[in-house]
Amino acid sequence: MVVLPQAVAEADIAARFWRVRQTTVALCEGLSAEDLLVQSMPDASPGKWHLAHTSWFFEQFVLGRDPAYRPRDPAWHYLFNSYYHSVGPIHARPSRGLLSRPSLDDVLGYRRYVDAAVGELLASDNEPELTSLVALGLQHEQQHQELLLTDIKHAFWSNPLQPAYGQLAPAGKVADAVPLRFISGVDGVVEMGHCGEGFAFDNETPRHRTLLQPHALGNRLITNAEYQAFVHEGGYRKSGLWLSDGWDAVQKGNWQHPMYWGDDLASEFTLGGVRALDPDEPVCHLSYFEAEAFARWADARLPTEAEWESAAQGAQIQGNFQDIRRFHPRAAVPDEGVLQLYGDVWEWTASPYVSYPGFHPLPGSLGEYNGKFMCGQWVLRGGSCVTPQDHLRASYRNFFPPHARWQFAGLRLGHDR
Repeated sequence: MVVLPQAVAEADIAARFWRVRQTTVALCEGLSAEDLLVQSMPDASPGKWHLAHTSWFFEQFVLGRDPAYRPRDPAWHYLFNSYYHSVGPIHARPSRGLLSRPSLDDVLGYRRYVDAAVGELLASDNEPELTSLVALGLQHEQQHQELLLTDIKHAFWSNPLQPAYGQLAPAGKVADAVPLRFISGVDGVVEMGHCGEGFAFDNETPRHRTLLQPHALGNRLITNAEYQAFVHEGGYRKSGLWLSDGWDAVQKGNWQHPMYWGDDLASEFTLGGVRALDPDEPVCHLSYFEAEAFARWADARLPTEAEWESAAQGAQIQGNFQDIRRFHPRAAVPDEGVLQLYGDVWEWTASPYVSYPGFHPLPGSLGEYNGKFMCGQWVLRGGSCVTPQDHLRASYRNFFPPHARWQFAGLRLGHDR
């Protein structure tokens, strides 16, 4: 059975269902059918596909439990499956942009069809397994809300006109930049992983003990100005700073700066269009290779995910999230302790994405959700400015391959003590 999220009572799951589903559609307001069809690279997906796939998930894993349920269109089972090989064949990911049919109107109708069926089911059935499956589907949808925004940003950046997604909320003025300093973390045997309260994906379990060596974490995220210094000092030209695969990626991709920076190193493309680079905002859209090279250049290292989680346990989940609709990182606000743990940018860690001791994937096809990707990927922590606030927790583990740059990812430095 899926872990039942205690934070979402059975009486509240229907309200949460409608809110999350409506948010996804709201994120597409102002986008044309053409905007939502384009696929700018194989790693991205069209917005229309995200709208359909999240509905397919509920149809497959929630509504499909009833043998009497009739799908909206059986052919779409193939079109909108992502990577669940155990439930059937899959349309190739790099070809999702070829799906001009079904139309956007058809896909929105599909969402309404699925929503009505799930809503009717929730009104008549309160069994824990159903509630758990719907909660999982909503967490899955929130992941795709973030992907929808990252993918449309890449598509608009790839367009020679570089259009804006929309008018973004202002950041608010920060009087003074926060100086970088290092704060000692807890060392010795600590516990990490999901504590058993609230929702968790299977890859956050089980809670277990791990040993932390004496260490310290940067009190804030690395800024644009600090990363500019790395670029100006030839960071992308010094092979000794890079992992071998990272240096190959630099050469193959002709990387010279973060993905959305202008060649003048003074501007960047955002979901609000091209803007002047703010020196105090967190640097963003870095690959693991770039984050690791910067840390090496700074005579530091990336934190491990256990060090990050130890610092985050007990901290309030507050910051710059999707809910604010700024959709862009903002500068740290002066305060005590470790800042910007949540929101702004995902933080690359030094930890490969592998299973915890005693890990067991979810039973059946849902076991394909996380476990099968535990090879060749690295863990990111903390969420970003396009992550919903209520989607995050200290144990949350995001993961991407080390060359990925189009996500809202940055870094925090760590040190041995």
